Amino acid sequence: MSHHGHVALYAKDLKSSRVVAIDADHPVQTASVIKLAILFEAMEQVRSGKARWDEKLTLAKGDGVSGSGVLTFFDTPLSLTLKDVLTMMVIVSDNTATNLAIDRFGVDAVNGRIAWLGLKDTHLYKKIGKPSTAPMPADQPKFGLGKTTAREMEVIMERIGRCQLGAVGEPMQQGDAAICQTALTMLRNQFYRNTIPRYLETLDSSETGSGIGSKTGSLNAVRNDVAIVAGKSGPMILSIFTYENEDKSWTADNQAEMMIAKLARQIVEAWSPEGIDGRNLLPGLGLTGDAAASSPAGASK
Repeated sequence: MSHHGHVALYAKDLKSSRVVAIDADHPVQTASVIKLAILFEAMEQVRSGKARWDEKLTLAKGDGVSGSGVLTFFDTPLSLTLKDVLTMMVIVSDNTATNLAIDRFGVDAVNGRIAWLGLKDTHLYKKIGKPSTAPMPADQPKFGLGKTTAREMEVIMERIGRCQLGAVGEPMQQGDAAICQTALTMLRNQFYRNTIPRYLETLDSSETGSGIGSKTGSLNAVRNDVAIVAGKSGPMILSIFTYENEDKSWTADNQAEMMIAKLARQIVEAWSPEGIDGRNLLPGLGLTGDAAASSPAGASK
């Protein structure tokens, strides 16, 4: 099957530093992939004591928005923990949960964290399905919810995978591994698995859950996926964005989704011919001595 559209890709083998790049610095629509930046901000705020996983957020009448997710169908008012909200935001890409997280942290805080990471072309514009309460940048209509590049979103996912919280070069602190494990558990239980995980799940020989943690993003002409893959030969990050796709169908054999899956398989088979292993998806991805010693949580295979 051919793909009629555009691709931006940045893949990095974290063990060898090998890289594959296609238009990696071209700004693209994030769709729901921008939720990774919200997740990372939450992790940093939990680390600093400004937020707690068990703090309560309230879903009120009128908070529900359309699109992906299920919270919009729940009776209100409803009390949820921050961890529950972020889990819904990641696993089923819940738009209502995303807005609750944005209300909790703020658009400015998320964008401040993005700038702190040194990223120049990544931006969260506003809540989903709600009018903006602040003036919008001139390029917002072009990008919608958020913009990024394949290279810059790889940076955020790599930070999560390596469990690099705090400033660059700062060693892992007590509690960091638990924070990163919480985020990785969300990512590895991603519900939407037709893109990067499609052909890779069969390469995972473990019984401890998926060796892939990912966040997808989709619009009619957009299909994106950014993933951590725990290869037996070493961990890797795959950041793949497609846009201006001719195939706008919402079926399992969408051209762009199939193409992303095939690219992922080619890269992973080249870099980790032995396959992938869910037992390796730990904070630090086996690259530091500070990774959690316990087995990772995840759905049984």
